[in-house]
Amino acid sequence: MESNTPEVVETQETTTTLNSESAGAIAPATTKSPPADSVVQEYLNIVTGFLSQIFDILKRIVDQNQKLFVNLLLIFLGIIAVKVTLAIISAINDIPLLAPTFELVGLGYTGWFVYRYLLTKSSRQELVQEFQALKTQVVGKDS
Repeated sequence: MESNTPEVVETQETTTTLNSESAGAIAPATTKSPPADSVVQEYLNIVTGFLSQIFDILKRIVDQNQKLFVNLLLIFLGIIAVKVTLAIISAINDIPLLAPTFELVGLGYTGWFVYRYLLTKSSRQELVQEFQALKTQVVGKDS
């Protein structure tokens, strides 16, 4: 049979040394940390200040060396133009009958030019006069 004696349960109370206040009380804030928005804003101000200084420095450098940059750009564009032209010529040379046709046209024009302008003295003088007229149109004065 069972005994009717109640069992004594011992409970052990544990205390922590982290907070000496009573349980359930809200502890006041001891340190004031800035809100996250102000920290982000502070970093954004630093970054924008840095970028504005970099852009000002770059603007000053470009203003001082404008001719150099224009010349470098023209050289770069010239190199690109030459490469594109060579690629086009290479593509034309790959077409089976087109390259020999162009060679024949070139030889025919060269033969006509020699016959028309280089065989006689009068035709050579005419060529020199046409060249001088073209030079005057391009340059604008006789040199």
